[in-house]
Amino acid sequence: KSGDYVVVDKVFPNSPAEGGGVQEGDKIMIIDTTNARGFNTQQVQNKLLGPIDTPVSVTFGRIGVGQPIKMSFKRAQITVPAVPYTLMIDERTGYVPLTRFSEQTTADIANSVMELEKKGAKGIVIDLRGNPGGILDEAFAMSNLFLPKGKELLSVRGRGEFQKFVAERDPLAPDVPLVVLVDGGSASASEIVAGALQDYDRALVLGTTSFGKGLVQSVYNLDGGYALKITTGKWYTPSGRSIQKERKINADGQFAEVLPDSMETDSVRKARPTFKSASGRTLYGGGAITPDVIVAPDTLSGAEQAFRRAIAPSFQKYFNEIAVIAEGQKGKVKPDFTVNPAWREALYQKLVADTVKIDKAVWDGGAPDIDRAIEDRVAKVAFGDTLVRRRSLKDDNQLRAAIDLLKKAATQKDVFTAAGSAPAVTKPGVARRGGK
Repeated sequence: KSGDYVVVDKVFPNSPAEGGGVQEGDKIMIIDTTNARGFNTQQVQNKLLGPIDTPVSVTFGRIGVGQPIKMSFKRAQITVPAVPYTLMIDERTGYVPLTRFSEQTTADIANSVMELEKKGAKGIVIDLRGNPGGILDEAFAMSNLFLPKGKELLSVRGRGEFQKFVAERDPLAPDVPLVVLVDGGSASASEIVAGALQDYDRALVLGTTSFGKGLVQSVYNLDGGYALKITTGKWYTPSGRSIQKERKINADGQFAEVLPDSMETDSVRKARPTFKSASGRTLYGGGAITPDVIVAPDTLSGAEQAFRRAIAPSFQKYFNEIAVIAEGQKGKVKPDFTVNPAWREALYQKLVADTVKIDKAVWDGGAPDIDRAIEDRVAKVAFGDTLVRRRSLKDDNQLRAAIDLLKKAATQKDVFTAAGSAPAVTKPGVARRGGK
């Protein structure tokens, strides 16, 4: 939101909004004859949704335009892309962020890979960080883009049950060097893809340990509106690793992981079962996908963490006012802009005037975190997602590490050679910002 109105955050390609000229940052003021002042995002969405091909009119407010802009649209079915954008990070490295596994995931990934290769990509980073999964068939199909026909992709094992899923087609990109990024938010279908590519040495997996969601569950409806969910099996990668991270209940009733995520010590590594990749590399089991190269995300300083705790109760106002700053800079800043300290000071004064209570010393201590938030929003509103990603490279340890591994790699084997035989481990902290 910006002030009392919901603001357009993203205009999807080939949508009625794009065709009508809607811009990111436009305020949604009136929907048909209903004043949308004070509406939240869900209320706006409810008013905009309707049967396909039915009309809807929306009046927008736009920075720099004195009068409201009224537009009429025909509702249509909108497909939200699983790959929001692709990016050539440098002259030889392509970047593909994947946010979910939906009906179009495999097609989106295939198109992205072909587009990047046409642009000269000699290696590609596939970013599965924060991807919670989705349609499992898309995970199999996506894995098949990089793995040969007939290769096992996943097996399901349960009581008296064994089911194996295999690649059904010839791969689209069997040779391009790959690095796959994962973290604790990578789950389910993301882990199927990362696990299969890792097992066959088709990709180097980098980041932090994935979530560990690998159960097959059946739901039975009961009388009275109740339902019973029963676990009937588990997912296993081709090498035999269970994706499900085992958890136990402590004496205090809280869940705890049986094996810790951290791989910092030899004793922790020895506690985990080991498996072998197709080429004989050591892989760690015990649930979830353990990266080949462990790199923690950039972390917040103590002062930045203190700021985040202080601003948390008023985060919505904080975010809204940053959006106002971004809208005001659209058309004024260049792609290489730097955050003006005056923007941060104006933000503080606006929040204080809006009854937000935060100590000035705490605010000043959070300056780097505040400036990153302003930078991201201004870049997004003024230039789009690709510039946000390009500018945020300096704050993304994991992506930078992936780029470094791909820099001189002509083959996938070169990537593993560059990584060395032992995982590179950095201590985890509080992440500054996510990927994508």
